[in-house]
Amino acid sequence: RPNQIFAVSLPYGPPLTGRQQRAVVETVERELLTPYGLRTLNRQHACYTGRYEGPPRQRDEAYHQGTVWPWLMGPFVEAYLRVHEFSDESRQAAARMLDPLRRHLLDGACLGSISEIFDGDPPHHPRGCPAQAWSVAEFIRVCRMTAPATP
Repeated sequence: RPNQIFAVSLPYGPPLTGRQQRAVVETVERELLTPYGLRTLNRQHACYTGRYEGPPRQRDEAYHQGTVWPWLMGPFVEAYLRVHEFSDESRQAAARMLDPLRRHLLDGACLGSISEIFDGDPPHHPRGCPAQAWSVAEFIRVCRMTAPATP
């Protein structure tokens, strides 16, 4: 589950050692990261649901079982930058991670917005409401973090 990324991304002195922080980021990157955010559950889990579709009950069940939440890209990128000491290389890599959301923001949903959720399985179709404020806010927040460091 993506909750573990908060143990690294929160600014109040992460409760994990540096090695543990790096392990969390690597695990989340490998198991949960998609081009549009983090899955809410690992694809290998027996309860994983890769598509947010069907009648309301089926969609409700999928919401926390693999659906991608774009707003979680914010905590992930911040944690990624932290474990890589905000190096120029990590800023560039994080900016590339944000490119699919940037394209979605410009022409994939409501102009200037990001969809609420995406399918956990490729091609990660946008779902839910077409304009989610906290997803846009997190995208903007971490875009600023990925900007080149100024001397």
